[in-house]
Amino acid sequence: MTDELKSNSKETNVSPEVKKRKRSNKPEISPEQRRRWIQIRLIPIWARILLVLLLLFLATITGLMIGYGFIGDGEPMDALKWGAWQHILDLVNGKV
Repeated sequence: MTDELKSNSKETNVSPEVKKRKRSNKPEISPEQRRRWIQIRLIPIWARILLVLLLLFLATITGLMIGYGFIGDGEPMDALKWGAWQHILDLVNGKV
């Protein structure tokens, strides 16, 4: 017999499911490997949102103090006083 006949005779005894497995390059997965990985979050989503908001608030305060105190040649703690903001709003609105 030729090589073609040998290969054809071997394939006729194989079920379609086995042929399909042979065509795919993926290895067979055991039932233990089929279990899906369940990820448990260490920090819940609501805590992440609060953490981001807190960091955003701290970055804003820090930026105000650096901008008003060091760049603007003022006292850094004056950036947190209402009188300074009232003066800035008066300047913007043209009341001065």
